[in-house]
Amino acid sequence: MQFDHETGVLVVGSGNGALTAALSCYEYGETDVLVIEKASQYGGCSSLSGGGVWIPNNRYAKAEGADDSPADARAYLEATIPPVVPRVMLDTYIKEGPRMIDFLHERTRVRYESLAHYPDYYSDKPGARNGHRSLEPEPLNISDLGDEWKQLVQTHHMMYLFDRIAIQQKEAAVLVSRSPGWIGITFKLMLQYWLDLPWRLKDKRSRRITNGCAGIARLRLSMIDRNMPLWLNTAMTQLITDEQGRVIGAEVNRDGKTLRIRARKGVVLAAGGFEKNQAMRDQYLPKPTSTEWSAGWKGNTGDAIRAGLAVGAATSQMNGAWWCTTFSAPGEPLPRLAIMEKSLPGNVVVSRSGQRISNESQNYMAYQLALFARHNEQDPMVPAWMVFDRRFRRQYVVGPLLTADSNPDFMVPKEWYASGFLHKANTLQELANSAGIDENGLLKTVADMNEDAKTGNDRHFQRGAAAYDRYYGDPQVQPNPCLAPIVEPPFYAMRIDPGDFGTQGGLVIDTHARVLKEDGSAVEGLYAIGNCSAAVLPTYPGPGSTLGPAMTFGWLAARHITGQS
Repeated sequence: MQFDHETGVLVVGSGNGALTAALSCYEYGETDVLVIEKASQYGGCSSLSGGGVWIPNNRYAKAEGADDSPADARAYLEATIPPVVPRVMLDTYIKEGPRMIDFLHERTRVRYESLAHYPDYYSDKPGARNGHRSLEPEPLNISDLGDEWKQLVQTHHMMYLFDRIAIQQKEAAVLVSRSPGWIGITFKLMLQYWLDLPWRLKDKRSRRITNGCAGIARLRLSMIDRNMPLWLNTAMTQLITDEQGRVIGAEVNRDGKTLRIRARKGVVLAAGGFEKNQAMRDQYLPKPTSTEWSAGWKGNTGDAIRAGLAVGAATSQMNGAWWCTTFSAPGEPLPRLAIMEKSLPGNVVVSRSGQRISNESQNYMAYQLALFARHNEQDPMVPAWMVFDRRFRRQYVVGPLLTADSNPDFMVPKEWYASGFLHKANTLQELANSAGIDENGLLKTVADMNEDAKTGNDRHFQRGAAAYDRYYGDPQVQPNPCLAPIVEPPFYAMRIDPGDFGTQGGLVIDTHARVLKEDGSAVEGLYAIGNCSAAVLPTYPGPGSTLGPAMTFGWLAARHITGQS
């Protein structure tokens, strides 16, 4: 065969899993590694995300004295992960995840901070912990990347104060609820921002970066230290196999030119899911479904999955995604994840019938699965509406609305009302009529919520009963930090849709991240990690359940490729 370029290992994609695999190959002796990315920027969905990784028993938690054990982690996953995931994959993850973190900490610039108070998402299950299993990237300066800084995908705009100042996850939890200390955090961040005059002349956003783009920046800086190449604007079009069916490379389109790249030791697929491919969504995902509601990366169109299918790979969990309701405000570049807002006290999410869908404060995966379970033609769950009042609007950040003092009603774009994204009225009856919500249903639901707020007991869905519910609650509200009355006019209804931040179904892999066929044999020379592979933690047991496995199995793929396992 004729090839235009040759490398030891070809990595397709540039997210956490991809860059971890590339760096690990290098550190284990295979220094000829090429990473390709079809977009003009690198980082993809990983960089866009919150950047968290869920790794029980990690070094950062141990350093802070956290109490955890592999046995408890195994019990928790056994209670939360369905049988579709082979138990050997869970055992491998529990064992190898902490080793992967150690490897990166000891050999690269990758650094994390333990989230001491971020609970597991199913905090009532055996083996759960109320903190120290999730990590977020340690912040750094984007200027450390030198001339490459503009090529880095920056984290979702919802994780920037005023779309300018990057904030960490633990800072966001305080700022959104305006918990004690929020004024001091805001003042400190704004002072740092405005005192950095040299950077103000270069970019409106802060030099300091956090979340997903901080995680990607640390991985990419580690590659730059090693002079490892990353080709942008290079899209894989198909895999190349030999006569025995072994994958030996890939055909790519680079800057409009077709190239054939030979990979002597293997190809690692790490190019994301198919959330931005409407045809694949229609084929595999539950209805209703739309790319317009997805907060995933625009380049995730299922390329790696389709390439794997073409060489005989098996797939699994193709009907799943990393579900999260979203706010799609007109004029914004991407839907916002509705995670924190609907957990705060003083709002309720209802369908057209005016009835609640589920516990608004529970983890976002479980909430949306409940939405799909209830959706039907007679009682559709789309659109749904987050209903709140003036007090809530005044007190809390409400998605793109922000707070009333930072973005008063007269500054709200008229298009938001004209498009039906936002409704405002002086009475609940008028609000229901404006939004197309059943009036009697809404009045009854709000009356029930107001009564339950007095007692602190949500009679219908037990909102606020679990530790995770209360993480994004307001501790100043008692007796339940997730419940408050909705009584102060004007009233608002903001549209909320069944979105996601990526799909979770993909190519079936083994404990070495080798892609498998339907008969269980391996597709020689081919590995898959991240959202183009079938999820290891599909129920999202804790914050970082996508990036943790992507990085762990990227490391394991590198070990297998280089003969370390």
